[in-house]
Amino acid sequence: MLDVRRLRLLRELARRGTIAAVAEALSFSPSAVSQQLGVLEREAGLPLLERTGRRVRLTPAGQNLVRHAEAVLERLEQADADLAEARGGLAGALRIGAFPTAIRAIVPAALVGLARRHPRLEPMVSETDPAAVAHALRAGDLDVALVHAYDFVPATQEPGLATEPLYGETMYLAAPADPAGVTPDPPQGSDQGAALRAHARSPWITATPGTLCHAMTVRACQAAGFTPRIRHQVDEFATVLALVAAGQGVAVVPQLGVTGPADPAVRLTRLLMERRTNLAFRSGAGAHPAVAAFGTALRAAVPPDLVGSRAEA
Repeated sequence: MLDVRRLRLLRELARRGTIAAVAEALSFSPSAVSQQLGVLEREAGLPLLERTGRRVRLTPAGQNLVRHAEAVLERLEQADADLAEARGGLAGALRIGAFPTAIRAIVPAALVGLARRHPRLEPMVSETDPAAVAHALRAGDLDVALVHAYDFVPATQEPGLATEPLYGETMYLAAPADPAGVTPDPPQGSDQGAALRAHARSPWITATPGTLCHAMTVRACQAAGFTPRIRHQVDEFATVLALVAAGQGVAVVPQLGVTGPADPAVRLTRLLMERRTNLAFRSGAGAHPAVAAFGTALRAAVPPDLVGSRAEA
C-alpha cells in the first residue's frame, strides 16, 4: 500500500526539482526525504527517480504516480471538508496568507465578520507574497491565501491548487506633482503606452525583484517600448508614494495602494491595466466550511468601488 505522506514528498519533488528544496520546504532533513522516497520506490516496485547531478528527474512511472498523487490528495481534502461539515460548528486554526495591501484594506473587516459568525474559529494571518503562496499551500503551511495577477503577469495554473475570483483594481502611474526634472503626464484616459513612455527617462521605483509587482512594472514599461531605469526597490506602496512625493522617481501602483487622503505632491494617472485578486486553496478544499466561511467574509468586506468586485465575486 502506498503511503500518502511519501506521495506528497514525490509531488513536491516534481515541483521543486531537488531533494534539498523539498527538505527545506517541508522542514525535513535531505537524508530523511531521500530515505522516504527510497521506501516509496520499494513500495512501487520500480524506479521512480533518475539522478542527474544535484537534480532529480522523475521517471515516466514517477510522473504517472504524481498525477495519481494529485488526485489522491484532492480527495483527501474533500474528505476533510466533509468531516468538518459533519462535525458542525467551526473551531480551530485557519492559516491565512495575504499580501500587505489586502491585509490593510480588506482582511481586518473580513476577520470581524468571520469572528461574529464563527467565534471559535482562530484565523492566523501571515504576510505572504503571492509568488510564495503555491509552495506554502502545498506544504500545508497555509490553508487559504489571497493571490493576485496583473495584465502583464498573468496567474499560472498551479497543480494541486484551485482559485476563486474576488475583485479587481485599477492601476495608476504615480509621478511627482512638481514637473521639475520629470516629464508631465498625458491627460487621464490617454493611451497607456504614451503615459508610460512619457517617463522613459525618469528614475523608477519598483517592488523588489522576484515579486509579481516588480515583474508587472518592468513588463508594462517594456511593452511601452523601453526598459525602466530602476532607482529604488520598495515593496510597501505607502513608502513608494512617499518616495514619489519626494521627487525620487515614478511608479505603478494599484488602487488599494493609494487609499487615504490625496497627496498634493503626487500626480496619479489612471492606466488601463488591472490587478486581479483571487482566493487560493488546495484542490478539494474549496468546500471546507472554514475556507468557504473566510471567502464569504472577504467578499462582504470588499469595497464596492473596486473594479468588478461584485461581478467577479
